[in-house]
Amino acid sequence: MKTPLHRSHDEATINSFRKDPQFAAEYLNAILEDGDQQELLTALRYLAAAFGGIPYLAEQAELNATTLYRTLSPHGNPELKSLLALLKALGLRLAVQPLKPTALPSGPYVHQPERGGLPPRYRQGLRASQKPSEVPLAAFFMEPW
Repeated sequence: MKTPLHRSHDEATINSFRKDPQFAAEYLNAILEDGDQQELLTALRYLAAAFGGIPYLAEQAELNATTLYRTLSPHGNPELKSLLALLKALGLRLAVQPLKPTALPSGPYVHQPERGGLPPRYRQGLRASQKPSEVPLAAFFMEPW
């Protein structure tokens, strides 16, 4: 039997992911940066094929295989919980990065030490010896705006 002289784009992508998991992670990051859900689902299907198939990954992620097939279909809409479980089964994780690391948001409700620190409603909860920079980050999100 002759070896085919060419292979499909899908096969080539799956083989690339299988050979270089770092490339697969960079590929997913580029898709997430673009924000195209259809491309993300396609890439996740390729990753699933490269790393054992959907039934195997469903078992590793503790997800139902039928549900995972539907989730990764072209009309799928994965929940965050399912996406995180799938990425973990693939040996990946989702991370958040600032858009512009040097740009700080401005406004009356942003911690701005040069303008007196915290907004008045948050300064009330500070102890006399406590500086605004010592307040846990969670303190900023406890009350609705």
